Amino acid sequence: MNHVILVGRLTGNPEIVKTEKDTSKTVVTLAVPRTYRNQEGIYETDFIRCVLWNGIADRACEYCKKGDIVCIRGRLQVRNYETSEGEKKFITEVNAETIAFVSSYHPEKE
Repeated sequence: MNHVILVGRLTGNPEIVKTEKDTSKTVVTLAVPRTYRNQEGIYETDFIRCVLWNGIADRACEYCKKGDIVCIRGRLQVRNYETSEGEKKFITEVNAETIAFVSSYHPEKE
C-alpha cells in the first residue's frame, strides 16, 4: 500500500500551470517538521514536493497562500529523467489526492 498523509506549511504561493493535455497542475513544497529533536535539540524540517492536479490544484491556488498550514493526502511516486550530460536523476514527490486547509497565518494582515 502506498499512502502518505502530510501536515505542514506551504513554502510558496501555489500557481496553476496548464499542461499539454489542458489539465491544471500546481507543484507546491510543504515544510513538514519532524516529530523528534536532533542531537542539538532542534526539530528539523523536511521540505516535500507535492503535485496537485485539476480541481485540487484550482482550489489550492484559490484558497491557499505561502505560510498556510495544509494537510495533503496522496501517494508517493518516484520519477526519473536523464540530463543533457547523460546523468540519470530521480525525483521523489507526493501525488496529492486531497488537500485540507488547516489554518492561515498572514502577519501582514495584523
